[in-house]
Amino acid sequence: MQHLTEFAQSRRGVEVFVESPTNVAQASVLLIAGDGEWTRRQVPSAAWGHKFAEHLKIPAYDAGVVGYPQRMRDWNRKQKILNQRAEND
Repeated sequence: MQHLTEFAQSRRGVEVFVESPTNVAQASVLLIAGDGEWTRRQVPSAAWGHKFAEHLKIPAYDAGVVGYPQRMRDWNRKQKILNQRAEND
């Protein structure tokens, strides 16, 4: 919980995407900042993820219903390019 709280409080525009448990994975939350940077952690339940967001007063969404924002994919693509450039230097 500490990592999630620190991430949410140290970045702008953070939203919580709650990932319901599946047969192969526990429930988790994905916090996505306004610039697309993200972090994911397993949580006790999907309800816990929603309560966590409510506690921090940030929006929460069911990832299985709304999907993930484009800014996350854009951030991942940018990081891949930066990592490739760093390897080539």
